[in-house]
Amino acid sequence: MFTGIIEEVGKIKGKRNRGEGLEILIEGNKIFQDLKVGDSISVNGVCLTVERIENKIFSVFVSFQTIQQTNLGEIKIGECVNLERALKIGDRVGGHFLTGHIDFKTKITNLRKESEFYLMKIKIPQEFKKYIVKRGSIGVDGISLTIAEIENNDVLIYLIPYTIENTNLKYRKTGDFVNIEIDIFAKYLVK
Repeated sequence: MFTGIIEEVGKIKGKRNRGEGLEILIEGNKIFQDLKVGDSISVNGVCLTVERIENKIFSVFVSFQTIQQTNLGEIKIGECVNLERALKIGDRVGGHFLTGHIDFKTKITNLRKESEFYLMKIKIPQEFKKYIVKRGSIGVDGISLTIAEIENNDVLIYLIPYTIENTNLKYRKTGDFVNIEIDIFAKYLVK
């Protein structure tokens, strides 16, 4: 489980095909305080397992299914990713509960600055629209965000300067793919 409060922005240092999957090397800094092999880590919202640690670089394996359903399949060396270690029992939950199981990837259809904040618009597939509510939570590349408005299948999210500066959103632009995790509690309530 994760909270969607990004601990740091890491950088892709390498990637290589491994069987039907992909091994990715990620450089970080803060997350190494107590990171160990076998730990779960959220990379752009995707729950992955740390396989190796060397200096300030760790490796993860991305399965074929994850390559197909997330933006990690198209990740490039040098690209920045959001990183969060798994939640510890007793920690504060500043965002909302995220499992790291991505529901779909979608394009940012609009990302623009408006005075002190940014406006981001993403499209939600019809099958997931029933889980989306105004002022509800949504995970975007592992970031816990609040839905401001819903217009048909478009979701509008206002981003404060702190979120832009402390996540990979500062490198995103209209047309980029982001990973989306629907609020798990919304899924359970509808079910």
